[in-house]
Amino acid sequence: MTRTLARLATLLTAAVAASLLATPAFAATVSQPLRTAVSSLPVAAEVRTGYSRSLFPLWIDEDHDGCNTRYEVLIAEAVTAPTVGSGCSLSGGRWYSYYDGAYWTNPADLDIDHVVPLAEAWDSGARSWTTARRQQYANDLGDPRPLVAVTDNVNQAKGDQDPATWMPQLEKCRYVGDWVAVKLRWNLTVDSAEKAALTTLANGCPNVTITVTRAF
Repeated sequence: MTRTLARLATLLTAAVAASLLATPAFAATVSQPLRTAVSSLPVAAEVRTGYSRSLFPLWIDEDHDGCNTRYEVLIAEAVTAPTVGSGCSLSGGRWYSYYDGAYWTNPADLDIDHVVPLAEAWDSGARSWTTARRQQYANDLGDPRPLVAVTDNVNQAKGDQDPATWMPQLEKCRYVGDWVAVKLRWNLTVDSAEKAALTTLANGCPNVTITVTRAF
């Protein structure tokens, strides 16, 4: 190798090393105590401009087994397993809504809640995603926390509110942990009021470890 080529190789190696040092590591899996996880959430102003629910394609049948995302969640969360009939009709099942402690035997009495609502996700970063990624978010079966079967009117009362303005009647600490897990999983921000509420709530909860696998 000539002296010039050797010099170029040295410079290229140094440039690559500097680039690697300058780029922060982005762990595929995050595992932190609840309060640390809350403190790690980046704060940013929310932007609702351009939001439409239709930008998050809902209830797809990703594995083509005849049951869409809504029914996959109902089957997974049933405390008494239902019989799955033609067209993914469900019968004989029983469900528990952890938001209000109610039990249901009719699937029509349950909504599938996005713990972090679609509008909140949009406000917190999803507005810059592709439609395909928003579809993945809206139908996330890769973690048990983003989607949960709950009493329909309780879900409707929640709407698109975050923990600064709405919390379930029961299992508040579980809800805080689920909310934080979804924000971490999807690399979403929080606004200042949301961060303050999460911090206060987490300080009153057991400092359990939150472990998530990043969605991307």
